[in-house]
Amino acid sequence: MELRHLRYFVAVVEERSISRAAQRLVMSQPALTRQIKELERECGIDLLERIPRGVEPTPAGTALYQHAAQLLGLAATARDVARSASAARELISIGLPPGLPADWLTGLIHAFRDETPDIRIDFTDANSSVQLRSVQEGRLDIGIVHQHPPSNLHSATLFEKPFGLAVRPNHPLAERVTCPLVELDDLRVLAHAREQIPAEHDRLISVAYEAGIAPIWQFASFVENALACADATGSHAVLLSEASAHRLLPGWPWVELVEPAFPMRTWLVRPERTRAAIEASGELIVRYARRVKRQVPAAEA
Repeated sequence: MELRHLRYFVAVVEERSISRAAQRLVMSQPALTRQIKELERECGIDLLERIPRGVEPTPAGTALYQHAAQLLGLAATARDVARSASAARELISIGLPPGLPADWLTGLIHAFRDETPDIRIDFTDANSSVQLRSVQEGRLDIGIVHQHPPSNLHSATLFEKPFGLAVRPNHPLAERVTCPLVELDDLRVLAHAREQIPAEHDRLISVAYEAGIAPIWQFASFVENALACADATGSHAVLLSEASAHRLLPGWPWVELVEPAFPMRTWLVRPERTRAAIEASGELIVRYARRVKRQVPAAEA
């Protein structure tokens, strides 16, 4: 016995007519009659009897109708639940660089819930270089990075914030609000290793070299252990965004680098050709970033 047999039978009982039921089911009357007779053969009993005005269920037919209607209702509910669950389970993986502010992420999550309820997001913490490799290799759907994106990925600028120094307390620079690059001469400065922020790394060294400025650079790959790295290298200052400085080096004043300024740019990256849900998610992130860009602190690489 198949669900279609029960659906045909329920329609006949409710219409009290094979011809009207056939119209409702958009099928021919002889075909419907054959299906009902097949159901009766499977049950081994008459389910309908003819009357002058059409048909009516036998006692056995009445009992079957009650159960069949219930089963069809459950089957319809099961299909709806399955379809809903299938749509809601479309998973989009998004990379996050360390140091993005919690309130920015909270706002992004709310934007996803409000605008794309059929998409589930999975965040992965990773620095920019790891994210770019993961997107290119198909292990990450969307990246949020501070490295200039390669040409084989789709990219969009999310925001741009100033770079600066977290200065060790009691150092003379700690009293400043801004710091011209020339004042880094002979200063022991901890900076990210090139694999973490290659564009900013190369530009900073190049500009300092061309200006004859010679900081005592201390390069290291660090994320959460900025204070330990600064202490281990005896650094006077750490090159960081303001948001990361406040989080990783509390009590160390942050001073913006100027003359020239060193902006930290943040991009969204994704594959050029990808699923519609990934494209929609990327567009949502770009819209969200543009709405709140005046409030978004820069993040660490």
